[in-house]
Amino acid sequence: MASSKEYLQFLLDQLSDLKEITYRMMMGEYILYYRGKIAAYVCDDRLLVKPVPAAREILPHAPMEAPYPGAKEMLLVEEVDDRSFLQHLLVQMEPQLPEQKKKKAKGK
Repeated sequence: MASSKEYLQFLLDQLSDLKEITYRMMMGEYILYYRGKIAAYVCDDRLLVKPVPAAREILPHAPMEAPYPGAKEMLLVEEVDDRSFLQHLLVQMEPQLPEQKKKKAKGK
């Protein structure tokens, strides 16, 4: 089941006070970026964040779920109605998120 655009828009509204939130669609689901780094996936109308130490500390009892079959498990965020909590979570996670890998230029 793909995530709805309405759910994505709800999450983007919740995070609207943060600058540099972007997203990309991927096979009916969405990847959320914060300051150019992958922070979360929106899959099946669930918000899943990377399990970096800050996220584990803020979400100590969050279940680990795979965004799609065969993917690495991520932390399920159930407190999506709490705008300040979501923003705090991403701000704390950002320094621990890996930088995006640079794409290699296509050779001749």
